[in-house]
Amino acid sequence: MKVTVKLFATFRIGRFGEMTKEYQPGTTVGDVLNELNLPPDEIGATLINHRHVEEDQQLQDGDTLSIFPLVGGG
Repeated sequence: MKVTVKLFATFRIGRFGEMTKEYQPGTTVGDVLNELNLPPDEIGATLINHRHVEEDQQLQDGDTLSIFPLVGGG
């Protein structure tokens, strides 16, 4: 199944902005996070097709997974 992964802000450094890749059925958001070596404590939000999801959510063919880091400010 083809899934588009979009990285934002600091997660793009040394990686990519957007990539479409083949994944096996049953792949979860957490599987992708692990594959990309994204530190769990730095994950701010994960969205599939613009809807907030948890790491155990399975991806479907044609999904777009967006991954945002924590944002600081004040």
